[in-house]
Amino acid sequence: MSKETEKQRWQRNFADLLQELRVAQTGVQILFAFLLTLPFSSGFTRTTQFQRDVYIVALLAAAGATAMIISPVAFHRALFRRGRKPELVRFAHRMASGGLAFMLIAMVSSVLLVTDFVLARPVAFLLSAVAGLWFLTFWMALPITRRGWGDDDIDDDEDPSGL
Repeated sequence: MSKETEKQRWQRNFADLLQELRVAQTGVQILFAFLLTLPFSSGFTRTTQFQRDVYIVALLAAAGATAMIISPVAFHRALFRRGRKPELVRFAHRMASGGLAFMLIAMVSSVLLVTDFVLARPVAFLLSAVAGLWFLTFWMALPITRRGWGDDDIDDDEDPSGL
């Protein structure tokens, strides 16, 4: 099997990144849609000022996440067939990372909003902190600690089976 060219590597990196963004995009769009409809529900009038403030944080964070996670599509359209795949991959990587940070804020704020509505505030803060730690564990801590594992494994382009 021939070695991957630089151009092929950038193309593969971009395809991998797009697959990741599809997963994140679906989640953030569902959350954003939920948050957009919330003020129009009958129970929203019973929210406190604190809950409305948390709602605004969650809504704006979901909007920011949506913009950043979808932005690689617009960037790709602007650079289509211009031979700038490396720049596109670097930009998309930064936007995906920023979008996930905004998504973390939106998710934790949404958990705080709902738990504060149905439970005592100290319990809501505790559960929101646990949710935040849960997200940080799976989105940041585990991937970072996993980076060094398996360095001895055969790389995809060195696989002797040719698969």
